[in-house]
Parts: sequence; structure tokens; C-alpha cells
Amino acid sequence: MNPFAPGLFTDRVVLITGAAGGVGGALAEVLAPLGARLVLTDRDGHVLHQRAQALGASAYAADLSEVAQIERLIAHTLQTHGRLDGLAHCAGIWVEGPSEEATEADWQRCIDVNLKAAFFLCSRTIPALKTTRGAIVTISSDAGVVGNAGAAIYCASKGGVGVMTKALARELAPAGVRVNALCPSDILSPMLQFQAERYGAGDPQAYFQRLLAHYPQAESARFLRPEEVAWHAAWLLSPACEGVTGTNAMLDFGLSAGY
Repeated sequence: MNPFAPGLFTDRVVLITGAAGGVGGALAEVLAPLGARLVLTDRDGHVLHQRAQALGASAYAADLSEVAQIERLIAHTLQTHGRLDGLAHCAGIWVEGPSEEATEADWQRCIDVNLKAAFFLCSRTIPALKTTRGAIVTISSDAGVVGNAGAAIYCASKGGVGVMTKALARELAPAGVRVNALCPSDILSPMLQFQAERYGAGDPQAYFQRLLAHYPQAESARFLRPEEVAWHAAWLLSPACEGVTGTNAMLDFGLSAGY
């Protein structure tokens, strides 16, 4: 069920990263029926183009760890649609393991996608968003607000996104550009499945249960669904949310409330 009024995003151009994945794809599916003109990007060109075709959106495959590709993506968006009203950075990767075993490659890969790409996407879209008084939403994490043992690199990347969000919100407020971060807990998505298979010691279900054991809902604990995160991201992007900027909005079943 889509909780938004039809036409809320009519003719608004929104760029969504990570659009071949769970949250990015779900956000595209929320915004398309609301009248948004979408530019979808991801590294997975095959899934990306299939999704874009199904939604009547524009697709542009890119590696967001490279600033030059980010700049070409934004140029493509403006050449195709002539404007930009919203940016949703939903691309992200997970790195886990004992910090003493971390490699430089682990650090670089996670920081490049989760933090470097977030900054340069925001940076390079600012001129266009100033023109439309648009909005930016980044998908951060509860792990960017509270520390997770064994995930220091990931926490560093998302913590950087959270403070960057506040700084950009203050910087861009005079131009009417809003900047917010959404901080969800675990999402039932391809990334979570990857986590369980990569780091679950051969038992993904046990990995899931260890995560759920931290939630205050006890036996009724569950993971977020991608569409739930997408609805909140759409609200933060929408003109109905004009007074909200500089937030790190928690969406975590109260997981961080006890810290």
C-alpha cells in the first residue's frame, strides 16, 4: 500500500542511487506512481535497466566510487530532464569483522561507496537543487548513531554521513535545500542476505537470529521491509516535509533508544 496522495511528485525529477537493490528499487516503485520523473543508477546494469523500463524511468549505470562518474551521471540527469528536484542516495555496502584484521581495501571500499559517494553526489547536485529548492535524503543507518561491535568501518562511514547531513543542512538552508538522513536498522534486502551468507559462518539463519536478539520486541522482532524505508525516504523528499532538515531520522524499532 502506498500511503501518499497521487500526484505528490508530479514532474519532480528525482535521482536514486542503488536502484537495483532493495531500498533504492522500492523507492523508485513508490515515487513512479506519484508522478516523479526518475533517474535510476547502480553498478548492476542488467537489473537496473529492467527496473527502469518497468517504471518508465531513465537508467544510467555508474560506479559511484569515482567522482568523474558521479559528474557524468548528474550531467546525464540534467541533459535528460533539464532539472533536479531530489537526490536519494540508497547505495551502500557492508563490511564486518574484527578491527585488528581489517585491510586497507576493506576501509577504502566501504568509505568510497557509503561516505565519499554520498558527499560528492550531494556536492555536485547542489547547483541544480538550489534552482529548484530541492531535497536530499541519504540512507544512513542506526549503526551511524550507535556503535556495532565488529563493524567499526561501516559505523565510521555511516557516522560520517550523519554529521555531513547536519553540516550540509545548515550550509544549504539559506538556499531552501533540505538535507536529511534516514537511519534504519536491518532491512530484509539483498545486502542483509549477503551479510548473512558472507559473515554467518555457514549458518545464515543463526546470523539473522543474533541480529534480532538485540531488538526490544523480543519474540516478535522482525527486520524492516524495503518499502517501509522507501515510504519514509519519500516523505523526507516530499514538499509536505518542508520544515524538516538536518535530521538523522531513526527507523529502528527502538533499537537505539536504550543507548
